[in-house]
Amino acid sequence: MEKLICEICPHHCRLAAGEVGKCRGRFNDGEEITALNYGAITSIALDPIEKKPLYKFFPGSRILSVGSYGCNLNCPFCQNFEISMADSNFPTRKITPEQLAALAKELIGQKNIGVAFTYNEPFISYEFVRDTSKLLKAIGLKSVLVTNGTVAPAALKKILPLIDAMNIDLKGFSQEIYSKLGGSFETVRKTIEISAQSCHVEVTTLIVPTMNDSPEEMDKEAAWLAGISKDIPLHISRFFPRYKVQNLPPTPVKAIYELVEVAKRRLNFVYAGNC
Repeated sequence: MEKLICEICPHHCRLAAGEVGKCRGRFNDGEEITALNYGAITSIALDPIEKKPLYKFFPGSRILSVGSYGCNLNCPFCQNFEISMADSNFPTRKITPEQLAALAKELIGQKNIGVAFTYNEPFISYEFVRDTSKLLKAIGLKSVLVTNGTVAPAALKKILPLIDAMNIDLKGFSQEIYSKLGGSFETVRKTIEISAQSCHVEVTTLIVPTMNDSPEEMDKEAAWLAGISKDIPLHISRFFPRYKVQNLPPTPVKAIYELVEVAKRRLNFVYAGNC
């Protein structure tokens, strides 16, 4: 049987029937490429919207946050590696889009505004995000993505009409950095550019010592974001030793605040994270 190509992300995995992609969350079911992790939830919580982090999107509200397993990058410093690097053997709770939308509606009285697809990479659960977001939109609730931005432009454009806000990780400002993570710098930049035209966008950069902590690189990043809009909020976050990177110390708090000041020369809203 002919292999099928997954169109969701730039890896474009060619999969035979039953084969699973690099992300561990998409597979060839014999007829099409779809989400192996459809409705397979590893984490669920009612979080403050600021935890996503989204500081300029309904501040003070809460959002029902759900995650599955798998990711299409391979960051050695991943802060959520327990689920992002997991596969279908990881324990999950099955939930349908209808059930998730109904739960989100039940929580409106607790200041819930919708659902955030987060904790692992939501785009590999593409069909589940799409189906749930359609239901949320029909009842006036919001759909939020917390994503690494590694998504093919065509797939992104199809789902964007259903999405109200995104926080997009920008891991660093060079292809050299993204090559170490198994990703594409240009793809993530394109995701930010396209999404900012359609929904509310905030950007997060995790500062890993010796990798992306130079003021010069931060100035380039902030200048590029300002070219899209000076009002895009940027969250500059502190790294802590995790997963395969245990040999580095946490990012010094002083370094984070210095980079915040660099970015503020270009952008109107810059925040220090995890300090």
